[in-house]
Amino acid sequence: MSRTSIAASTEPTGPPEADGRQADQGEPTTESGTAGLRGVEPLLASLLPPYVAAAESFGPRDGDWRAGLFPAEAQAVERAGEKRRHEFAGARVCARQALQALALRPVPLLPGPRGEPRWPPGAVGSMTHCAGYRAAAVARRDDGVAGLGIDAEPHAPLADGVLEMVAGPREQEHLAALARARPEVCWERVLFSVKEAVFKAWYPLARSELDFLEAEVGFSVGADGSAGGFRAVVAKPGPLPKVTGRWRVARGVIASAVVVRAGERTAR
Repeated sequence: MSRTSIAASTEPTGPPEADGRQADQGEPTTESGTAGLRGVEPLLASLLPPYVAAAESFGPRDGDWRAGLFPAEAQAVERAGEKRRHEFAGARVCARQALQALALRPVPLLPGPRGEPRWPPGAVGSMTHCAGYRAAAVARRDDGVAGLGIDAEPHAPLADGVLEMVAGPREQEHLAALARARPEVCWERVLFSVKEAVFKAWYPLARSELDFLEAEVGFSVGADGSAGGFRAVVAKPGPLPKVTGRWRVARGVIASAVVVRAGERTAR
């Protein structure tokens, strides 16, 4: 089963993004109510260094799905279902907030051949969404960032049969040991999220697919068991033989993040 098929089996995402092209970029419409709750520690930003800007939004996204989109972006998903349109739009609203935090001009963020967002020159970024949550992270290339990968998943077990498709035997043993120590954490879903974040960092640099079983992940766990780090060893030849990052569970959401520094790219 392909990566896309496995990902689709964890949460329905609706039709894939179209590769929209429109000469007239226009201006984005306005959306309100996208900020996280005041007084609550941000989830994604807690996983990232200060030179990476992050924006996120919790809760349902109602109203006009076009809110916050440039005309070209709206055109890219005009044939998608309502759920997919809201996912697409909500992530891009967060992305523009993150771009603005870095004093970068907002532009349409159109999907590439595999659905990956096309960032403006000088910027690298990543977007994610799951039920009740959407987020984006952006950094400047001149700050020494070569790539970013973020992912969010609901804190719930994977569907039956999915774990064997995303985790090798050693990883399954590792998860079983973690589950004995911290049974309150859905470790198989944390692993899935981490591998999605690794792929999102990998693909723009390698321009090739990375199967779930081509990266082997090991976790470190913080004192309270709800956050920690990870290290992924990538078996496939390419720019990232190993990847490190952070993960956290909060408010019913698993978030994972990878930051690739310019000097970490190593072709082999």
